[in-house]
Amino acid sequence: MVKATGVTNRIRTLRFERGEMTQADLAERIGVTRQTVIAIEKGRYSPSLETAFRIARVLAVPLEQVFQYADEERTAP
Repeated sequence: MVKATGVTNRIRTLRFERGEMTQADLAERIGVTRQTVIAIEKGRYSPSLETAFRIARVLAVPLEQVFQYADEERTAP
């Protein structure tokens, strides 16, 4: 079983807002495999910083609109 990361993302939503861009299209444009895009979208893999910036650039949004990090300190009562 693969442990999910603390990083969440909106890649799937943003792909569809960009004319239903496929995972394969995104993968080709950022230089990774489709399987890597799938793993990132599902939260099973955190991309490198460079790859995260490439994804944001291709989706034409700031990095913070693509990725979010669950800050445990903020969610604690």
